[in-house]
Amino acid sequence: MQTRDSLPLDARPGTQVFDDALAEHHAECWSYLDDWATHGHVLRDINAAARHAPSPLAPPPAATPLPAAGRSGPVRRG
Repeated sequence: MQTRDSLPLDARPGTQVFDDALAEHHAECWSYLDDWATHGHVLRDINAAARHAPSPLAPPPAATPLPAAGRSGPVRRG
């Protein structure tokens, strides 16, 4: 943004000063783009592992108690 703001008012795409500034910007970006291309898959791996790992913030699932032996259901009186 600083480079863009420092360009003369008549600088626009296709002019030498604009195209030189854009080429310099792209040259500075290549190493970062290469890092993403080389190591970006690790972020997906970390995300997948985090989604499948148990969380210390979430309570464990509550166990439902089993019915007592010998009882088959509610007793009806009538």
